[in-house]
Amino acid sequence: MTDPAPSGPPLTSPPDHPVTAVLGGGVMGETVLAGLLRSGRPPEAVVVSEKDPDRARDLEERHGVRALRATDAVRGAATVVLVVKPQDLEALLVEVAPAMAPGQVVVSLAAGVGTAWLEQRVPEGVAVVRVMPNTPATVDQGMAVVSGGASAGEAHLAEAESLMRGTGRVVRVPESQQDAATALSGSGPAYVFLVVEAMVEAGVRLGLPRPTATELAVQTVLGAATMVHETGTHPALLREQVTSPGGTTAAALAVLEQHGLRAAFLDALAAARDRSRELAGG
Repeated sequence: MTDPAPSGPPLTSPPDHPVTAVLGGGVMGETVLAGLLRSGRPPEAVVVSEKDPDRARDLEERHGVRALRATDAVRGAATVVLVVKPQDLEALLVEVAPAMAPGQVVVSLAAGVGTAWLEQRVPEGVAVVRVMPNTPATVDQGMAVVSGGASAGEAHLAEAESLMRGTGRVVRVPESQQDAATALSGSGPAYVFLVVEAMVEAGVRLGLPRPTATELAVQTVLGAATMVHETGTHPALLREQVTSPGGTTAAALAVLEQHGLRAAFLDALAAARDRSRELAGG
């Protein structure tokens, strides 16, 4: 990976705010960067590396952070956040690993890449944490799943969690559960988008104008998710509250059950989990 962004003076950090280097300035990289700034980290404590010089300048102007070559960004940073595509990760690590030093923590958002693989490619004494985010992070409603590598301690995991809280919620799981979490929350937004799409199309077929059907479907899904979240009530109980005996909802749910909705979701998530394992070489 060749990063044309100019280098600058050695990294210095303000008191109580060690430097965090974000390697990758795409959509998710900018999301993490913006979340860090919103959570109170000063711009001088955040640097970004982006191989597209125009994009690098845009990130500098928009967020007030410095854009540096990858090796310059890593050198002196306390935390290095890898936000590149999995297929680009090895080349990036070949480039930046010589600039890393014991005591640093690497937080990887590369889907399907395990901590053991990463630990083999960074210097000894560099802790590794794996994170699986999802796309609602771009609107501050993300769900990030965090797992530590062999040398990651409580402080390293807490730092990764702090990084991701600026984009939504964070949960910590053993790495053995990462593939299942990827199937549920990493890929999960696509399932919801498909449900919304299907609801809109059904509404249109029933005679509703498309804008009206879209508004009804989107707000219904948002409201239902908010009820589950804010009430803490099991979704089965909330479903029962909406379902009057012999009513319209009961009729609709009976058809969904006849079409095997639950089994379809179980099979779908199992397929996503298995594919995650395949991509990781597991």
